[in-house]
Amino acid sequence: MLLKTFRWAFVVTALGLAAGGLYDGWAALGIVAILAVLEVSLSFDNAVINAGILKKMSAFWQTIFLTVGVLIAVFGMRLAFPVVIVAVTAKIGPIEAVNLAVNEKDRYQQLVTDAHPSIAAFGGIFLLMIFLNFIFEEREITWQTWLERPLARIGKVEMLPVCISLIVLLIASMTVATHAHQHGGEHADKAQTVLTAGVAGLITYLIVGGLSSYFENRLEDEEEREEEREREVRAAKQSRGGNGAAIAVTGKAAFFMFLYLEVIDASFSFDGVIGAFAITNDIVLMALGLGIGAMYVRSLTVYLVRQGTLDDYVYLEHGAHYAIGALAVILLVTIQYEVSEIITGLVGVVLIVWSFWSSLRRNARAAAGQSRGRAPVS
Repeated sequence: MLLKTFRWAFVVTALGLAAGGLYDGWAALGIVAILAVLEVSLSFDNAVINAGILKKMSAFWQTIFLTVGVLIAVFGMRLAFPVVIVAVTAKIGPIEAVNLAVNEKDRYQQLVTDAHPSIAAFGGIFLLMIFLNFIFEEREITWQTWLERPLARIGKVEMLPVCISLIVLLIASMTVATHAHQHGGEHADKAQTVLTAGVAGLITYLIVGGLSSYFENRLEDEEEREEEREREVRAAKQSRGGNGAAIAVTGKAAFFMFLYLEVIDASFSFDGVIGAFAITNDIVLMALGLGIGAMYVRSLTVYLVRQGTLDDYVYLEHGAHYAIGALAVILLVTIQYEVSEIITGLVGVVLIVWSFWSSLRRNARAAAGQSRGRAPVS
C-alpha cells in the first residue's frame, strides 16, 4: 500500500534530483533535496486538511487530484506563480518577468520580496477563513473542548468568520502594513495593497468554498432521496462491506471541491515559495525541489484517505486546522517582520504531533473502556 501510493513521488524524486545535478552539478542537487524537505515539513498540515476533503470524493477525482493537481501545484504555484507575482506587482510583461527570473536573479528576488505583503495578506486571510469556519462549527468530537465548545455556541452568529477576518485585515492594514518589510531591510507603507489583497483572499474563499458546499449539499440531498427509493441498492452496498451512508462526491460538486483543494494548496504554498528564496533564487531549482515536496504531500494525502487515518486518529484534523490558524497569523505578521521558516514549520509539526498523541490516548481509553464492558469513548 505504501509503495503503491508513493511510487510516483519516488519517481519524481529520482528525476528531480537527476535534473538538478545535470542543471548545475552536485551543489544544485543538494539545494533541490533541501527544498523538497522544506516543502514537506511546511505542508504536512496541508496533507491532513486535504485528506479531510478528498475522502468525500470519488476514486476518479482522487486520481485527478494526484495527477492534474500535481501539475497545477508544480507548474502553477512553484514555477508560474512567482513569475506572475513579479509581473503584476512590478507592472511588467510576463516575458520580461521570465527574463528577470532566468538572467537577473537578484533583481527577481528583490521584486518577489517586495510583493510579499500582498501575497501574505491574500494567503493569510484565506487560511484564516478556513480556520474560523472550522473552529466556530459545532461538532460531536472536540479536541480542546474548553475552547471549541464555547466558540461553537458563539459561531451560531451569522457571518461571524467574515466579520472577524475583516477586522483582522483592517488591523493588519493599520499596523504591520504601514511598515511592510521590503528588500534590503527597508520598510514601506503597503496599507492599501494589503487591504486589496486581503479582500481578494476573502472573496476567493467565499466563492470557491461556497460553490463547493452548494454542490456537495445538493448532491447529498439527491443521494438521500435516491436511497429512500432504492433501499435494495444500499443494502447491496452494505453487504459488500461498503458504507451505504457514505457519499462519493462526483460531477460539479467534485469539480468545485477539487478547485477548493487547489486554492488551499496555493495558500499553503506561499510560505514554501517565499522561504525557498532564503535558499536559492534560481526558479529552476525552486520548481524542482518544491515540486518534489508537493508530490510527497499529495501522496501523503491519498495515503491518509485510503488508510482511514483521519477516522482512526480523530484529532488530526483538529490539529491541522489549528496549524492553519497559526500559519494565517504568521503570514500576516511577516508583512512587517521576518519569521524563520524553522518556526513556521515547527508550529505546524508540533500541533500535528500533539493532536496525533491525543488521538492515541483517546483510542487507548476507548479500548480500555470496551474491555471493561463500558461504552466506547465518543
